[in-house]
Amino acid sequence: MNESPGYDALLVLSFGGPEGPAEVLPFLENVTRGRGIPQDRLEAVAQHYLHFGGVSPMNGLNRTLIAEVEAELAKQHLRLPVYFGNRNWHPMVEDTLAKMHSAGVRNALVFATSAWAGYSGCRQYQEDIARARAAVGAEAPNLVKLRQFFDHPLFIGAVADAITAAFGQLPAEQRAGARLVFTAHSVPDAADIAAGPPEEGGRRYSKQVAEAARLAAELAGVAEHDLVWQSRSGPPQVPWLEPDIVDHVRALHTQGTQAVVVCPVGFVSDHLEVVWDLDAEAKDTAEELGMRFVRAATAGAGPRFAELVVELVREHTDGVPTRRLSDVGAAGCTRNGAPCAVRCCEPATRPAHAR
Repeated sequence: MNESPGYDALLVLSFGGPEGPAEVLPFLENVTRGRGIPQDRLEAVAQHYLHFGGVSPMNGLNRTLIAEVEAELAKQHLRLPVYFGNRNWHPMVEDTLAKMHSAGVRNALVFATSAWAGYSGCRQYQEDIARARAAVGAEAPNLVKLRQFFDHPLFIGAVADAITAAFGQLPAEQRAGARLVFTAHSVPDAADIAAGPPEEGGRRYSKQVAEAARLAAELAGVAEHDLVWQSRSGPPQVPWLEPDIVDHVRALHTQGTQAVVVCPVGFVSDHLEVVWDLDAEAKDTAEELGMRFVRAATAGAGPRFAELVVELVREHTDGVPTRRLSDVGAAGCTRNGAPCAVRCCEPATRPAHAR
């Protein structure tokens, strides 16, 4: 194996999640710090986590992803140790960066577990990087955040594979009439407007999600699909992206749809929002209405995803050409937490969604 030219580590940066009942409320307090969320609201959300034993699937899935990325790096003869840090729960990114500094890391690439533009999906990860470097001090490693990958062929291929597998779970007689519905985390309308440079009219988040859905449906050979949103929070008078997945399932039922395949294209892995909002609430609604409901796997669960991460790395280490399937606006790589552009993806509000 050869050392990676110019880089000596890869940091996988994610949202974080509790791994036991005692961690749930402290984790939620970290997520919502400074936003004035009432304690009773936190306790209500905590019940969603406690329904699953107080364990978010996120950390475990990220550890699996890291093992797969390490194997793929070795397969491609690229010597690059992989570290793991989170925004909201252990291992905290500040602690991880301190370990990287102690190990002699000087220049590292950062893979954030979000494909998207927007404050929570992109800019807040840049803030995480800047905060962690400030905590370590002047000799902190230099960090380069990898680009957005919503239209990368390997990401779209992973989503399409999951869609095909989900349709395969339906009885043959229901497949032709089943409706494909993509979901992503809703955000306040103002936050979507802020997602992207103002001169482009913003809304890169919703545009990117819509394009990824279109590309994946086309690759999977599905002629028609819907894009809806999930997991909104906050006061009802604040406009968020709509329609909501549960409302849409009900609407499909009134139109005579008998089966629905839901693809959480907006999520790299099974966050709590996926397993609660889709596997519990949306599925229960469909079954109460007599509809068959199948949820596609998230893209990070497929074998292509580790290949995607390593290809993004090799764009820097080996000059591998950038592969994209669309011309929808996207942010490139940033250094040491610098924003991509002035006023790009600013927090018009502070959406609590995770990636």
